[in-house]
Amino acid sequence: MKWKVTVTLLSSWTAAFAQEVAPTPSSCAPIPSDAIYPKSAKLPDPFLQADGTRLSTKGAWECKRAEIRDLIQRYELGPKPPKPSSVTATISGSTISITASEGGKSVSFSVTVRKPSGGTAPYPAVIAYGAPSIPIPAGVTTINYNNQNVAADNPRAQGKFYDLYGSSHEAGGLIAWAWGASRVIDALEALGAEQTGIDTKRLAVTGCSRNGKGALIAAAFDDRIALAIPQEGGSGGPGCWRIVGDMKKNGTKVEDAAQIVTGDGWFATKFSDYVDDVSVLPYDHHMLEALVAPRGLLVIENSGIDYLGPISTYGCSVAGRHVFEALGVPDNMGFSQASHGSSHCQMPSSQNTEVAAFFNKFLLGQDSSETDVMKTDGKFNFVPGQWIEWDAPTLA
Repeated sequence: MKWKVTVTLLSSWTAAFAQEVAPTPSSCAPIPSDAIYPKSAKLPDPFLQADGTRLSTKGAWECKRAEIRDLIQRYELGPKPPKPSSVTATISGSTISITASEGGKSVSFSVTVRKPSGGTAPYPAVIAYGAPSIPIPAGVTTINYNNQNVAADNPRAQGKFYDLYGSSHEAGGLIAWAWGASRVIDALEALGAEQTGIDTKRLAVTGCSRNGKGALIAAAFDDRIALAIPQEGGSGGPGCWRIVGDMKKNGTKVEDAAQIVTGDGWFATKFSDYVDDVSVLPYDHHMLEALVAPRGLLVIENSGIDYLGPISTYGCSVAGRHVFEALGVPDNMGFSQASHGSSHCQMPSSQNTEVAAFFNKFLLGQDSSETDVMKTDGKFNFVPGQWIEWDAPTLA
């Protein structure tokens, strides 16, 4: 039996929905648009404030977190627009159709929902960029999100996002995809658990390869996502630009920043100004990973494909996990890297245990699940001191 419900959500509505991004505390100093940051060949200190002092409290981390969000958008991704003035959600059978309206324009796109055969509604759900390539546990709904419809890889500035905001919008495809994922969550909240059978307090996001990059960025820029499992995202995802640049310089066939901007339209065009010398970036992707803290993050990688930058994703995640440690939740971030040759996006069964553990802990309410995982079978020697010259404080 098919049923159809339409709900309109206005951005000014005062319903008790979770916020897309926690507001910057009023105590935080404004982020100057013309700030000049020192060059750094090593990974920048995520605990260093703009005034040169180091963080000592979790409240101060919220200020730094807002700064990191601003920097990554300013230098690399382009701006993520706020929630549109109107979002209309329609559900019919297994399809949720979403219409976003802003400035007299409207665009529509849809997602498909596959509910689990067991368990009790409302179910937790995972938003899968394209379709999932990791095992989804029983009792978890899958929402397939066609991010290419929102922003195409190529040509640049094509898709629903750009139809709404214009082809000259500064946002690259990755942040446009994150905007679309946030609109999916808006729709789920507006329709409500009674209609969707989904618990919006227990949402995950996943994707592989370019979609792995996208899944990480979606979680970094939407606090309503409880768990992110980016798979084989490589450079532009959990890999650090500085480390992958060093790999390329030493002869590894890997995608560095200078190469990646010549391909698909994933980044803001302004990012091209910095790719020949990434030491000018006042952040790296360990700080992108840190934006997910203290929520759940499991990075799944493949050590068998050099192009993914195995030492880069591992080392970057070692650095990113320091923020989780400082916040007192080191087990909320995990990293699992296993070699399976050229079988890209075909996760081996050896990684099933950690995937299940993170789903259990963050979506299925099994708080005692073992999520302390930081492992690789890569034949490399990552020396933390080569890239990390700062320690993680214990934030009060």
